[in-house]
Amino acid sequence: MSTPVLARSVRSAASRAGDGTAGVGGQGGQGGEEHLSGVGRVARIVVQSAAIAALWIAADFMVRHLHLPVPGGVVGLLVLLALLFCGGVAPRWVKAGADWLLSDMLLFFIPAAVAAVQYGGLFRADGWRLALVVVAGTLMVMVAVAFAVDRAARLERRLALRRVRAVRRATAVPSARR
Repeated sequence: MSTPVLARSVRSAASRAGDGTAGVGGQGGQGGEEHLSGVGRVARIVVQSAAIAALWIAADFMVRHLHLPVPGGVVGLLVLLALLFCGGVAPRWVKAGADWLLSDMLLFFIPAAVAAVQYGGLFRADGWRLALVVVAGTLMVMVAVAFAVDRAARLERRLALRRVRAVRRATAVPSARR
């Protein structure tokens, strides 16, 4: 698999920065490194968050035009998961953006909470039903996530065991020939 253009350019820029050329004051580029690392970190978060948003927009576009009965976010998540599993996207390419989005997740729920305040009568009349649905839905999500994590951990252990066995077989075969 070929390395994406962005990763190649980042690697080549990093290798040029470490080639021993002197920066300001003859420090080899060390003078503003702290400031640049903060700017670089923010830029990385912005680019990765934009990539995740672009994936969501593309998935939403696909769902609308194919009239699929699932939300675009779910399709985007499945596409990203497939890309991560098959190696099309390295986890480090989306980690900083995903971490930032997850850390500020509560901000995304504020509009929903404000909208819920407008329906006070609905909550007074059918609040227990709504609460039951929310609790049941939360429990179903928790069970599904626990099941998925358990399956992923088992698969990871199985693959690691296969790799260990393959290495043992590879090292045992030459010694048996002697």
